Amino acid sequence: MTGTEQVSGTGVAGVGMTAFLVAAGRSIEASRTDALARDTYARAFLEAAPGCADWPTHTGQVPDGDADPLWGRLARFFGLRTRAFDDFLIEAAHNCRQVVVLGAGLDTRAHRLPWPEGTTVFEIDHEDVLRFKQSVLDARDAVPRAARVALPVDLRQDWTGPLIAAGFDPTRPTAWLAEGLLPYLPPAAERDLLRILDTHSAPGSMLGCEVKHGVDAVAQRDYPIYAAVRERTGIDLLTLLSVEARPQTVAELAALGWRSDVYTPFDFTRQYGRGPQPAPDDALAANRWIFATCSAAPRPVAA
Repeated sequence: MTGTEQVSGTGVAGVGMTAFLVAAGRSIEASRTDALARDTYARAFLEAAPGCADWPTHTGQVPDGDADPLWGRLARFFGLRTRAFDDFLIEAAHNCRQVVVLGAGLDTRAHRLPWPEGTTVFEIDHEDVLRFKQSVLDARDAVPRAARVALPVDLRQDWTGPLIAAGFDPTRPTAWLAEGLLPYLPPAAERDLLRILDTHSAPGSMLGCEVKHGVDAVAQRDYPIYAAVRERTGIDLLTLLSVEARPQTVAELAALGWRSDVYTPFDFTRQYGRGPQPAPDDALAANRWIFATCSAAPRPVAA
C-alpha cells in the first residue's frame, strides 16, 4: 500500500489513511491502566477496516511494549497528543461554544469530551473519511455529547462558506483544532489556512495545532518510526508529509494578532508523568504543539 492507495474496505486514501494509524494508537492507549486518553470508539474503526485487521488494538498485542517503534512509541505519542489537545479543548470550551476540527479524520471528541451546554462541534474532512466514520458510529449507536455537524469539504476549496451555512458564527469565539493537519500541507496552503481562520475568528478565539519542521525524506527514511510504519503498514509517511521549508507558524500567527505558546511533545511527557521520551534518530523531535489565542483588540470580522 502506497501513499495513494486505500485502506482496504474504507474508501479512504492518501493522507486520510493516517487517521487509521492515529485510531490504532488511541485504541492501544485506551487499553493501558495509566491511559492518557480513552477513545472507546477507536477500536471499532479498525475492526471495520479489513486493511487494518492485523493491527494491534491493545497493549497485550504489542510484545515489545513501548520499545516497539510503531505500536509502542508512536502509539503512545498519539495518546499523548490526544490528551494534550483534549485538555486544550476542554479549557477553550469555557469561552468558546463553537469548535471547529479541521481535518477531523476519525476524531470522536464530539462524543467523548464533557462539553458545556450549548457547544457545537463542526468536523471538516473529505467525504470518504466522514462517511466511513459515520457508518461506524451509527453501528455503535454513538450519541454525541455536543451538537455535532460533519462537513464533507476539501480544505483546499472554499470551506468557510459551507461552515457558515451550517450554523458557524464568525462573530463568536471559536476553538479551532488542527491536530495532525499542517505538516501535510504545502507552506502556501498553511499560510492561506491561517489567514482564512484568522478572518473568521472573533476576539478570544483559540487555536491548537501541530507543526513539524526539518522533514528530510531522504536522510530520515530509515528513522525507526518512519521505517516501521512503512514496512509494517505500507503507509509511507515521508511521501505524505510536506518536505518544503515550513512557515514560521508562530510568527505568522503573531502578525495576525495571535499570542502563542509552543511546546514539544516531551514537555507533556514531563507534565503528565508518562509518554514518549527523546530518542536517537527521533521522528518526534521536530514536532511542536502550538496553543494560540486571538487578540482581544477590535478586529474585522468576516461576513
